[in-house]
This record gives sequence, C-alpha cells and structure tokens, in this order.
Amino acid sequence: MSCAAHPGLNRRSFLQYLAMLGVGSQALLRPGELLGAPGDKVSSVLEINGRWDSKFDLVIEAFTENFTDHGDVGASFAAFIEGEPVVDVWAGHKDFGRSVPWEEDTIVNVYSTTKTMTALVILMLYYRGEVDVDAPVAKYWPEFAANGKEGVTVANVMSYTAGLPGFDHPVAPEVLLDWDAVTTLLAAQKPWWEPGTKVGYHPLTQGYILGEVVRRVTGKSIGTFFREEVAGPVGADFHIGTPPEAQARTSDLYSDRPADIDDVVVSATPPADAPKLPHEIFQERVFSSHRWSRDFVNTVGWREAEIPAANGHGNARSVAKIQSIVACGGEAHGVRLLDDKTVKEAFSERSAGQDQLYGFPTRYGLGYGIPSDATRMMSPSECVGFWGGAGGSMVVVDRSQKLAFCRVMNQMHPEPDMRPFRMANAVYKSLGLS
Repeated sequence: MSCAAHPGLNRRSFLQYLAMLGVGSQALLRPGELLGAPGDKVSSVLEINGRWDSKFDLVIEAFTENFTDHGDVGASFAAFIEGEPVVDVWAGHKDFGRSVPWEEDTIVNVYSTTKTMTALVILMLYYRGEVDVDAPVAKYWPEFAANGKEGVTVANVMSYTAGLPGFDHPVAPEVLLDWDAVTTLLAAQKPWWEPGTKVGYHPLTQGYILGEVVRRVTGKSIGTFFREEVAGPVGADFHIGTPPEAQARTSDLYSDRPADIDDVVVSATPPADAPKLPHEIFQERVFSSHRWSRDFVNTVGWREAEIPAANGHGNARSVAKIQSIVACGGEAHGVRLLDDKTVKEAFSERSAGQDQLYGFPTRYGLGYGIPSDATRMMSPSECVGFWGGAGGSMVVVDRSQKLAFCRVMNQMHPEPDMRPFRMANAVYKSLGLS
C-alpha cells in the first residue's frame, strides 16, 4: 500500500469535506454572524506571545490574521520539525469578553483532533504486539461480537467501516459520561451496514470502542494509559480526562448562537427548501443519537470524563509535540512509541469510498485521514496523516518532512472554516513547499 491521492472532487464535495473536518463529534454551529456585536473587530495591534524561527514569519502573519480578520478570540499554534519546536505561539483571550488572557499553559477541548491521540495509543499496542489491528474487536472484548459484529476488526473501527457511526436510540448527554453504560450499548448494537463494505465517519462511537479495547488489553482506561505511557514520558500537557487541577486554566469553547437554540448539523447545508440528499438524512440519524447543548462541553463533568473521540484537552504545543513522534518515525524527545514501519501502515489506505455520513469520497488510514485531492490545501506531501475537530482545531503529521503542526482555538466557526487551511498553507510556503 502506498501514499497516493484519490480522484478529484467537485466544489460541493470539497465544501462538505471542509465541513467534515470541522464537525468533530457533532456540529454545534449554524451559519450566521459570529458571537458578538456585528462589525466588532480585534485591534490590528495584537500581541503574539511565544517563540518562532524567523523562517516562519508567514505563519505568524496567518495566525495574526485569524484574529484581526477571521474572528479568533483565543488560540495557539505550534510546529515541530525533527522533534524540535520551530513555532510555539499563543494570543488572545480565554473569555469572549477579552478580559482574561490566553496564557502559555491554557488548554481547551480540541474535539475530534483527539482521535489522533486515541489512534496513537492503538498503534503503540500494535507495535508492541499486544493488539493486532486486523483481528476482530471481539478477540479483546468478547461481548462486542453480539448482533453480527463478530468480524468487525480493530482496523474497521479505525478506518470508519465498522457500521457503528451512531447509537440505535438517542443517548442523553449525561449517559455519554458513563463509560460502562455506553460500551454496553455498543456491544449489544447491530451494525447499520455490513462491516467492511461501506465507509462512514464515526464521530463519537469510535473512541469508546477503541478505548474499551485498550482497557481489556492493558487493564487501564485509555485516559490513564495515555497519561502514563504518552503524555507523561513526552512531557506534554494533553489529557483524555482532564484532572481537577487543570480546570482553572481550561478555556471554554464559544459558538455563534444563543444557548436556547437547539444544536444543528452543518455540512455545506443546502437552502431549507432544497430536497435532502441521502447523506444528509443519514447525518440526522447519526447526530440525533448523541446530541447535547452548547454549554455541556464547558462543564466539569464533560472535561473530566474520558471520551476518546471528542473531549481531549490540550494546546497546540502539546498536540504537535506528541504527534511529532509519529512524524519522526516513532521516536522523538527521547521517547520511542512506534517504529517507522507502523507509521507507514498508519498512513496507508485502509478504506476509501463515498462516505455515508458526508456524501463524498474519503480516504482513511489507521485512525488518520490521508491525502486526497480535497486535502491538497492541507499538505502537498503524500505520506501525511491528519485530522481536525469541531470548530477549527487541526493537526497535520507529515512523515516525509518529519513535521507536525497544530492549531487549537476557543472560538468555533461555522463550516466550512478556512482558518486551519490558511495556517497549513503558511507552514508549507515557509518550507518552500506550497
């Protein structure tokens, strides 16, 4: 298997692709004005804190413009090459009133960017010989075999072909915080399609399934394993299950709608009078099965829970530092987590085809999105793994350049959101690889 692009996409599909990168676990936004008075703008005199190599001045310009021209409130950005930081900056505020500054150690929920951390944990167990990604999930979690899932492999789950993109019946937000309750539901559920035959993004369920595999194999929750085996040894401030002592420096997430408006799915949404396409009907089924209010993700309960597809908390530095190990073939910062063979496998195609949830062609490796024509704005390289989270967080892991970079923010934008793509373009232009 090699790193290669998928055939081209039309404009509508491209817009939907951008929407997918922004819709992490569920869309919290609807098109419209950003939160705040119309016409409000950040002063063009913005204090950028941190450090960067002057070679990446274009990156700092793009980072600044996200505040002055594109509505950022608080954000951080970091890039590592060969395991060394070349950009590590932050700016803005933790609060929408812009009275509490975003600090060096501010962290925030990165939504589905978390999935790259969960994938890393599974890849580590694969590298160690403790998990076979081509083995059935039921090998490690026997109860999962119920209702036709006996052949669902770990790789099926990582590449979104398992047929479990949502729950059969709506799950209350509070239930999502109960690990045993959710995994019991998923173990009993029947797949929505024959596993392995279709591709369909699993916004929330993927993390629970992979996390239960980790628990059955190691005896530790995925948050505990990640803390002890990844974040701790690497010295990175990223959490799947945020500890109480980190709550005070955690920024809320802000969306652009009043709190009394129900959540809606945004995916290059057509006019209200247009007939719904099959994938848009499918979206309603998926997202209505795990929907929550805007402010739920800013509660202590959400932050302290382990939701491995959606509630990782960190900053750009911590995400990029951890993922730079993957970019460097499995070893950096004095820590080896993988080998280069495993990284190559992770970035090689495991599934491709029309995504049932988003209605356009996708390509997935083992837990990472991989290049297609739709991602050329994200990276010109072939051997790349990437993903993003709701509202605009993003990480790119480029094995060919030994490069990892990440952006996180607290102001979520309606989709499609071009801010992550502008940052990626600036990085590669700085390297002479536009």
